[in-house]
Amino acid sequence: MVIYQDNGDWAEITLNRPDRLNSFTAEMHLELRAAFETVASSGKRAVLLTGAGRGFCAGQDLGDRDPRKMDGPPDLGETVRTYWAPLVRQIRALEMPVICAVNGVAAGAGSSLALACDIVLAAEGAKFIQSFSKVGLIPDTGGSWHLANLLGRARALPLALTSEPLSAQKAEAWGLIWKALPDDELMTSARDMAAKLAAGPTFGYARTKQAMDAAATNTLDEHLELEADLMKLCGEHPDYAEGVSAFLDKRPANFTGNK
Repeated sequence: MVIYQDNGDWAEITLNRPDRLNSFTAEMHLELRAAFETVASSGKRAVLLTGAGRGFCAGQDLGDRDPRKMDGPPDLGETVRTYWAPLVRQIRALEMPVICAVNGVAAGAGSSLALACDIVLAAEGAKFIQSFSKVGLIPDTGGSWHLANLLGRARALPLALTSEPLSAQKAEAWGLIWKALPDDELMTSARDMAAKLAAGPTFGYARTKQAMDAAATNTLDEHLELEADLMKLCGEHPDYAEGVSAFLDKRPANFTGNK
């Protein structure tokens, strides 16, 4: 249900359950987490996540959470704590750029999963749908956090309450994603970006992610101190010396990206 493709310095992970719009089962969760663990442990410097078929991901397979087939109501809080929340934390903890190529509809937790990634590219034909309200739920998998922080309450709340589809073009215009691209250009552009970032200063990228994530809760004074601490670490890393030397020598830099 998950395809892992090793491309040297970077990896491509594909959600591969196209007959169900790549909706998640418990087994698929474990396979995806194992794929990300491989990325983290094998020295990769970038990772690309996408979906097979006509959609990116429809979120949770509701057939696995059908109250009519259970003795009582399902504990959806336990589902979030056991599967979705750990997946989001795993993605955000990766010390490399995580690119998501949304090749089709991203609904429910599938939309939230895409927004948990660092850079989101989407096909122009793709749509983001907060489908939770259709079944009386809230946006999970970090969805309510990302929507509110990226869009603000005035846009985030109506999307969550109405389940109105958001086109890739509008998602880009609103600042929810990085770019909307012609459908036939999406994967080429996403793979080119993954390869380019994998050749970059990965140590600095990881510290940049750390600074951006901390900005949501830091005061300005706290953040200035964090910037100083992170700049010290970056300045001591070989990639800084290589980057400056390459700039002064007017040649391409050869970053190692090691930790």
